[in-house]
Amino acid sequence: MRMTIKTLLILLAAVATINACKTKESNLPIVGTWELVSATTTEKDSTFSTFDPTHKMIKIINPTHFAFLNHLVNPSKDTVTTGFTAGGGHYTLVDSVYTENLDYFIDKRWENNKFEFVVKISGDTLIQKGIEKVEKLNIDHIIIEKYKRVTN
Repeated sequence: MRMTIKTLLILLAAVATINACKTKESNLPIVGTWELVSATTTEKDSTFSTFDPTHKMIKIINPTHFAFLNHLVNPSKDTVTTGFTAGGGHYTLVDSVYTENLDYFIDKRWENNKFEFVVKISGDTLIQKGIEKVEKLNIDHIIIEKYKRVTN
């Protein structure tokens, strides 16, 4: 009996230690499907809309990965261009800091880059703001994207 209590105390201490060492994950309800409803970019002293109403974009987020799909809503029937873009990868979310690691993209020069955003979720709206920087493409600007939840 004495050995059982001692073993139980050691086990409880081990569990408490392991839990204390875990990375704090956010409890934001980010998992789901989101549709882009607005987007702005700031370069130097200029801010402008990058939202294109002729396209539809969704972002799908599961507990470990994200993917985004963007296509032209009404493509011309006589064109071979589909106006399609897609990418995805794994992400981390700690408190409100959401970091995308772009593992896949239609333009390979964007792959293997990390993009850090601050996210805010209010009701069915997700807003992410951060720096989009790809040195080899000379891209360095701040983006703000607003999404509406499509499904849970």
